[in-house]
Amino acid sequence: MSHEPTLDRIRRAPKVLLHDHLDGGLRPRTVVELAEQAGYGALPETEPDALADWFASAADSGSLERYLETFTHTVGVMQSRGALLRVAAECAEDLADDGVVYAEVRFAPEQHLEGGLGLDQVVQAVLDGFEEGARRARERGREIRVGCLLTAMRHAARSREIAELAVRYRTSGVAGFDIAGAEAGHPPTRHLDAFEFLRRENAHFTIHAGEAFGLPSIWEALQWCGADRLGHGVRIVDDIEPDPDGGYRLGRLASYVRDKRIPLEMCPSSNVQTGAAPSIAEHPIGLLRRLRFRVTVNTDNRLQGRTSLSEEFARLVSAFGYDWDDLQWFTVNAMKSAFLPFDERLALINGRIKPGFAELKWAAGGAVR
Repeated sequence: MSHEPTLDRIRRAPKVLLHDHLDGGLRPRTVVELAEQAGYGALPETEPDALADWFASAADSGSLERYLETFTHTVGVMQSRGALLRVAAECAEDLADDGVVYAEVRFAPEQHLEGGLGLDQVVQAVLDGFEEGARRARERGREIRVGCLLTAMRHAARSREIAELAVRYRTSGVAGFDIAGAEAGHPPTRHLDAFEFLRRENAHFTIHAGEAFGLPSIWEALQWCGADRLGHGVRIVDDIEPDPDGGYRLGRLASYVRDKRIPLEMCPSSNVQTGAAPSIAEHPIGLLRRLRFRVTVNTDNRLQGRTSLSEEFARLVSAFGYDWDDLQWFTVNAMKSAFLPFDERLALINGRIKPGFAELKWAAGGAVR
């Protein structure tokens, strides 16, 4: 009998998720019910299964801009404390049920003010929701820790305000800061004030870069803004060329990213949907893993991608033939790159991740390392 990492077995593995959007992970039934409660009448479908189909097809367009349009409806129903708390709690439960032991989930507080909430109230509602979801999961024997990343929008002008919010709540469950939205025409350098503030405060932050836009976006995120991690970063392959000997020649930026062990928050299925990669089998993650960049595997938007972290791993196993050692390597990379204190990262790696994978490899009859 084959003991390769099948989807069912992967779900049992202790996994780490660094790039997941709260407003991209709602349950379809929750979207429908929250819309009814709020009087939100703009949903394209009002039956959960049909709505799930609509989200997937609308997102599967090959265009990042079209992909981002799907968030109009999820954000539209997340405008009250009750809605935010429910969505966050269900997020934590769903991730725990998928075997995720640590997650950083991001959202943009400035997009949830239409119902009269203030920024602090929005953040507190989400943090309370994560805590409630983790409690429910614990009652079912599933342990998960969820950190929150506060996102500012590239096209808006509230990044400094959101950065200050992230610092204010960093002892209450906010792990760091992020900036997101369409890359083209909205360089991260527009928000240097926010990044300078975060660096002065010794705060962690990641930047969406190198997804729809190329190497200049990655360079600016690192050299002008000082990002700790790169959200996506797939276009770093544009600085890698085959050499005549069958190997690869890295340009200066790609060498810098690899040498500095800068984490890449890769989201394979999402990148295929938005056109950043032609297919899973042709995704740059295969090359970047071979070249030993600090690659991590993520979901991005579970609703739009009809995915989970286990499903992302299973697709990579199918495309690249990865085994349990590969999946553990991705997972340890992610835990090393988390916005947690070093001793807490180490405790999760040695106390949960390595023992969990060792058990799966033992059951598969493989060597345990």
